[in-house]
Amino acid sequence: MIETALAIVRAEGADALTLLSLAEAAGVSRPIVYDHFGTRPGLLLELYRRLDERHRTATATALASAAPTPVEIARVLSGAYFTCATDMPEFGAVSAALKGNRDMEAIQRDLLDAYLTLMTDALIPHSDLTADALRLRCVGILGAAETIAEELNARRCSLDAAIGALTDLIIGSITTGVAT
Repeated sequence: MIETALAIVRAEGADALTLLSLAEAAGVSRPIVYDHFGTRPGLLLELYRRLDERHRTATATALASAAPTPVEIARVLSGAYFTCATDMPEFGAVSAALKGNRDMEAIQRDLLDAYLTLMTDALIPHSDLTADALRLRCVGILGAAETIAEELNARRCSLDAAIGALTDLIIGSITTGVAT
């Protein structure tokens, strides 16, 4: 049912995804869908969790095989982020559909924290910052990554340009500097 729900979001947008539309598209009865997800927000949350899990797993796998250099780690993080943005365009739609619900936003925050931990842990061996300072910079990097992903998805830049820009931002953010 999850893959069917993702296909609906990909083809028609998150607004088209309801428990009824999922039941019809998956060829199952409504009670099965209601028993499994409970509510539309429950369904959207499960989709968000699955997409997030796919993204973090792909990132962790790529990091495990990366050369242990700051540039390579930054390039792997950048590549994994933009692969998610291009291969899972429904991630943004599902995320947007969950906005405004405090419970859902709290869970999204927990998942973001898990991604920030993955990112910080990968970069800390290459940084002279404290873990807290590096994590805060990773928050900023992810904000920049989201904006670059919008440019990429709108075809205003290439994948290579997006990866290069984010890699440079990461490398420039992992050491202390003197503000002038």
